[in-house]
Parts: sequence; C-alpha cells; structure tokens
Amino acid sequence: MSKSYFDTDNNGHKPFELPGARPHYNPDRPGQVEHIFLDLSLDIPNQSYQGSCSIRLLPIRNGIDRLTLDAVNLNIESVQVDEVPQNFDYDGEQLSIQLSEATQVGKRLLIAIAYSVAKPQRGIYFIQPDKHYPNKPTQVWTQGEDEDSRFWFPCFDYPGQLSTSEIRVRVPNPLVAISNGELIDTTEDGDYKIYHWSQQQVHPTYLMTLAVGDFAEIRDEWKGKPVTYYVEKGREEDAKRSMEKTPRMIEFLSQKYGYPYPFPKYAQVCVDDFIFGGMENTSTTLLTDRCLLDERAALDNRNTEALVVHELAHQWFGDLVVIKHWSHAWIKEGMASYSEVMWTEQEYSLPEAAYYRLLEARRYLSEDSSRYRRPMVTHVYREAIELYDRHIYEKGSCVYHMIRAQLGDELFWQAIQIFVQDNAHKTVETIDLLRAIEKATGRNLSFLFDQYVYRGGHPDFKVAYSWDGDANLAKITVTQTQAAEGKNGSKDLFDLKIPIGFGYVQQDSSAKASTSFSALTTFTVRVNEREQSFYFPLENKPQFISFDVGNNYLKTVALEYPIVELKAQLEFDPDPISRIYAATALAKKGGLEAIIALSKSLKNDPLWGVRVEVAKQLAKINLDQAFDALVAGLKDKNAYVRRSVVEALNQIKTAESYKLLRGILQKGDPSYYVEAAASRVIGAIASANLEDKPKEDKVLKLLKSVLEEKAGWNEVVRSGAIAGLAEFKTSEAALNLLIEYTKLGVPQPLRLATIRALGKISVGQSSANLERILEKLTELAKETFFLTQVAVAAALGQMETPKAVGILRSLAEQTADGRVRRSAEEEISKVQKNIGSEKTLRQLREDFDQLKQQNQELRSRLENLEAKSK
Repeated sequence: MSKSYFDTDNNGHKPFELPGARPHYNPDRPGQVEHIFLDLSLDIPNQSYQGSCSIRLLPIRNGIDRLTLDAVNLNIESVQVDEVPQNFDYDGEQLSIQLSEATQVGKRLLIAIAYSVAKPQRGIYFIQPDKHYPNKPTQVWTQGEDEDSRFWFPCFDYPGQLSTSEIRVRVPNPLVAISNGELIDTTEDGDYKIYHWSQQQVHPTYLMTLAVGDFAEIRDEWKGKPVTYYVEKGREEDAKRSMEKTPRMIEFLSQKYGYPYPFPKYAQVCVDDFIFGGMENTSTTLLTDRCLLDERAALDNRNTEALVVHELAHQWFGDLVVIKHWSHAWIKEGMASYSEVMWTEQEYSLPEAAYYRLLEARRYLSEDSSRYRRPMVTHVYREAIELYDRHIYEKGSCVYHMIRAQLGDELFWQAIQIFVQDNAHKTVETIDLLRAIEKATGRNLSFLFDQYVYRGGHPDFKVAYSWDGDANLAKITVTQTQAAEGKNGSKDLFDLKIPIGFGYVQQDSSAKASTSFSALTTFTVRVNEREQSFYFPLENKPQFISFDVGNNYLKTVALEYPIVELKAQLEFDPDPISRIYAATALAKKGGLEAIIALSKSLKNDPLWGVRVEVAKQLAKINLDQAFDALVAGLKDKNAYVRRSVVEALNQIKTAESYKLLRGILQKGDPSYYVEAAASRVIGAIASANLEDKPKEDKVLKLLKSVLEEKAGWNEVVRSGAIAGLAEFKTSEAALNLLIEYTKLGVPQPLRLATIRALGKISVGQSSANLERILEKLTELAKETFFLTQVAVAAALGQMETPKAVGILRSLAEQTADGRVRRSAEEEISKVQKNIGSEKTLRQLREDFDQLKQQNQELRSRLENLEAKSK
C-alpha cells in the first residue's frame, strides 16, 4: 500500500491513491513490434469470433527464450513462430511463449497465434436487438484505451510499442466493417463480405479498432483525402448537422500544429451503447450516437462540436505523437481539450473562448475540492483508466493555456509545431514538451510545470483594494489562502508574476452609446508570499481593478473591493471572466444596489456566458427584488441564458416562480434543455415548504404528462421530468412512477436518469419503500452494461442507509471495469458520511432556511422603504 494513502499532508484533500495502488512502469521490451495482422471471422448472433493474430517482432537482445504477451480470456488454440509450433503457457491473462530458438538481434520473428473468443466482456462489444429493445441496431465495435485491446487480440499492450497494423475481417452482408488506415481490398464470400484494412503509419495497440454495422456512409473530403461519417440509416441529416465542420477543423488544426493531417483518411463512426463520448482510434474515431443532433438540439448544444474537434485533435496529439506511458496522458488529453478552446476562439469569438476555459477550469476545481488532489503526472494507481479524470483533461487544457500566455501566441505555436514535428510517429513524455519549448523559444518553463504539473493544487487568491486619495496610491493586498497562516515558506505557495490592471472609463459623447471604455494601466507584480501588499502611484483614482489581466492563470479568486468598483468592473471590464468575478463578489455583498447592477448586466452584457453567470448570482441574493430582475432573463434570445434563469429560480422557491415554470412547461420552449430544466426545478419548488403550496398530485400529474408526451432527442426533456419527480422525497406516488421507468425496454438515456433518481428520492421514503429501492438497485447492479453500473453506483452514493454500502461493495468486487470499481468505492465513503452527520445537519439546515426566509422578507420591505424615501 502506498505511503501517500496515509499521508495527511494533502491539505485536507482526499488522496488520489486508493488502497492497492502501486507504481506502474512499462515492461522491458523484448524488441520492436513491427507489424500486427488480425484475420478474423465474426459470428455475430453468438457474440463470438475466431481467427489469427500475427505479430512481426525485431528482437533487441540476444538470448531471449520466452515472450510474454497480454491476452485476457481468449481461447488460445496454437502458437507458431516462423511456422514452427511452440510450447506455451496461458493463465487467462498472459500468454507465455517458450521459444524453441532463442532470439538473435536483427533476426525477425513471425509469431502466429490462432485463437477464438466467445461472449467477450471487454475490448470488443456485440450490440444487437433483443426482446426489450427490438429496434437496436446490430453492431460490433472495439474500445482499446486504456489496456483493453488484450481482451480482443493477443498483444504487447502498452502505449510505448508502435507498429503498423492490418485487419482483415469477414462479416455477414449487408454489414460494413471500418478500421484504421485504408481499405485495400473487399471480397464477396457467399452471404459474407471480407474487408481488408491496412494502417501504414505506426501506432500503439490501444488505437487499433474495428467497427461493424449497417451504416449509412456520408462522404466529404479535405484536400483530396476522404472524410467520412458513418451513422445508422435514417440519421444522415443529423450526421451532417453534427459533423459537417470536420474538414474545416482538419484545415485549422493542420495549420495550428504545423503538420498536415497525417493519415490517409478520417472516418467518424457513431455507434450504439458506446462507453465513452468518443475514442480517437488512428484515422477512425468512434463516437457515441448520442452526439448526433437534431435541429432543436443544435440550438444550444455545442458539446458535439467540442467532441468532434477533441477527437480530431488527438489524431496529432495521441496518435501521431504517442505518449510513452499512461502517466503522461495529460499531454494528449490536455491538448485535445485545449483544442476545444482554440476552436471556440476561431469559430465564435475570443470572449466565448475565455468563458469556455473558465468552465473547463471549474470542472477541474470541482474535482480538486470534492474528490481528490493529485499531481497531473503520477504513475502510482491501481488501473491506468483512473488517470482519465478532470486533472488531465480540463486542468491539462488550462496548463496549455498558461504556457501560451507565458510565451505569447507566436512563440507558443512555434513550440507546439517543433514538438509535433520532432516527435511525429514517436513516443513522448512530459519532459519532451519542456525540451521542445526550450528548443523553439529559449524559454525554460520548468517553474510552471513544477507548480502546476508535478504537484497538485492551484492558488486560491483573495484580493483587497483601497485608495489613498491624499497620496494618490492604490493599495492591493493579495492573500494566497490555500496556504496556512504564518507559513511563508510553505510548499503550498505559488510563485507567479501577475499583471494587475487599473481601469479608467471615459465618457464619449460622440459615440452612439454614452460611454466608451478607455485603457487599462497595467503593472506586473511577483506574488510569492502568503500575504503581500502592493502600492501603485496613479494619477487618478481608477474606476475598477482587474486582477490577473487576461485571466490566464488557473486559480480561484475572491474579490474584496468596495461596491462602487465592483459595479464599474461588472459594466466596463473588457474581460468577461473579470466581469463574472465581479458579479460573484457583488452577489456576496447583497442588497438592492447589487441587484440593480446585476439586473442591468443580465439585460446588457454582450456575452451570453456572462449573462448565464449573472442569473446564477442574482438568485443568491435574499431579497424579493431578485425575482423580478431574474424574470426579465426568460425573454433572452439565447437559450443558454434562459436555461440558467430557470435553474436559478430553484433558489427562489416561491408560488410566483412555480407559476412561471408551469407556464414554460405548458407553452414549451424552443430548447429541449430549457424544458428539461423547468421540469426539474418545478419539482424542487413544489416539494419545498411553501405557504401556498401547489397540490402535490397536480404537480405529479404535470410531470407525468411530460413523461407521456415529450419523448424525443436523447430523452433530455423526459429525464428532466424524472429529476423533478425525484424531488418529492416523501411521495410514494412519485416513487412508483420512477420504478416504472427503470424497467428494461425504457429508452436507455431515460432509464439511466431514472436509476440515478432512485438515490435522490430514497432519503425521505418510508422504510418499506426504502427496501423496495434497495431491492431494485440490487437487481440493477447485476447488469453488466458499464453505464448502468455507473448509474447504480451514483444512486447508491446519495442514500443514507448502511445497506447501500453492502450493494456498493459487491458491485466493486464483481465489476470488470476499473472506473466502476473506483466510483463504487468513492460512493461508499459518501454514504458513510451521509449516515454520520446528515441527520443533525438537516435539522439545522431547515431551521436556518426558515430564519433566512423571514430575514429576506424583512430586508426586502426595508430596501423598498429606503428606495421610496430616497
């Protein structure tokens, strides 16, 4: 067991390493794998296949007499080396070949393994219709990352081995088979067809893929190379809507990375029941079919566009330049996530890209505060898949942005291009990125990597400002609150050069608007102690203060400025992230003045992202006037803003907000997501302790009508209604409805949402009903589908009964998936926490809410009286 599990020096953050974590290294290489050739024949009705795997190996050392390959639950029939049968041992996980002749350097070996597989658990997935889902398509697809290729063919399964590959596969007509590289041959064979694909550029085993189905093929191209989209027949229009920007993205990334798209084609195959969002197999990305957008979904869903550019970016970062070991996965995942930011900047605007980056940072921050804190590069874990978290995706993206901010655009892209060009078709570690930066720019960014990559955490800044009118001095005090007081030399401190800007607003009567924004006066200071005060001589008092101009550093910020400066910042700071920080600080101050400023911003801010955030902040102010300010936002043209307003009404649980939401549900909204949010929030409001409470059965009836009438794209709206029902924690009628929707045959996205909702509704149910929920979840936990298991774990983690722990334990012990095991174990500690402190806390919370309610009424009246007397 690793030391850091008991190590208390993690600043109150849970450790990443769970019991059983250990250091992982790549195995010793017996030689260079030069080529892998799979020749397979599928028997889809029986979920099985047979065939052979041939591996050409160039030995690196003399005298090796045993080769060990990864091969899990395969039925190994025979092993030959250069056509001579060999003795072998197989324990179900590793195939050990006893070579009849020891290796000689430079003398190639051709290893041929005949094998078959029946009902595989991982690696290769057979999807077909059954009595519950008669309309499911017949498909076969593979998923190799991280170490699952060994479940479908024998191989040296780690990212450090790169080879060319070839797949020949026999499938029944009319199905087509798609794989890496180019299609070099197809042959008819009675009712079957044989597809032969060849990938001439080297790549690791985890990127080898096969996708089989009765697909519609939509053809596009980029500079003469085929760009193809494969989807279920009947969804061709959705495919174009979802993926048509791909050729432009290929052009954009080819230019940014300074390396033209390196493979002979780019295919995107949308498959059913996929267990990730997407997977960047070399030249052949697999995507979940849930990313396909219909017209309404495209109004306010950019997730698909982000997914498409993310997986495409991997064709360079991950597939052309391959990580040597999983511990360096942030290099590829961080850049793929940063490419989402770059594309947003290219396609929409710089402010939108800044907002996108803020959302990425928050996803990492949330994991860091609630789940665990870890260095981005670590080789201590139980299974490599545990590393695929918000630290390597979103924090990775923020680190690339900080590198860009340090170097400036021109040098940043030079460094990235040198990195790609120097390491094309090779493997890399984090140090190679630092070396490329130094080679291209002469800059040594080790200080940044030491602080953000090789250790966990980030700075939490508190920034205070005051003005000395006699001396014309601005005083800024910066505190790094993540370090304990009195610990100046603490290793928790960050040492960064941060620009601080002082903003001056000038009236410009000649322009159409009455004001225009003039420049920022900017100073750069070195922040490296727990608390520092800086003094700036200025000619005039600034209207507002911008800390970390450009907001390039990954951090949290609490602004402690007077209300006048915050209002000016909210209105005039050119940086949308600074405006959002100002909105947050204003809401903390509360009061009518804050509401007026926020409400103006909700109407006028040019960026929808700021309006989204302002709506959230408005709802936090406990004054009745906040409601009127929010309601205006329901007329916003932008669906994201309307959704945010609806979600914010959840904070203001009144009869008025209930009526508003009922109106939205009855009238409808162009956006699925707005309707879904309204269904969820109306449940939360109706189940709260309101004085003039809408009748429970009325609301249940309303939500039931949503369930009966609003089936549609990815079940988004009906899942919202399910979440609304789950708010009725004491209602047996709501529970009965939920249990109906966990049955097999219910569309999968809806069924998964309902399974999760069982956990939420469980906390107020009678003990007999609690037993029903536990029985249902015990039964669901036996299903093998990955997404069902994740949903079951999430449901159990919300419960407040020791019995949930038992079901989670058995799920953790029986699952084949490392992600499910980890999530089940994390949910166990949540349940234990729920059981412990929750009871007393809940009573306190209810008392506190009542007091808050009374206080709000008094303050609102007072603010109104004051406003009138002025």
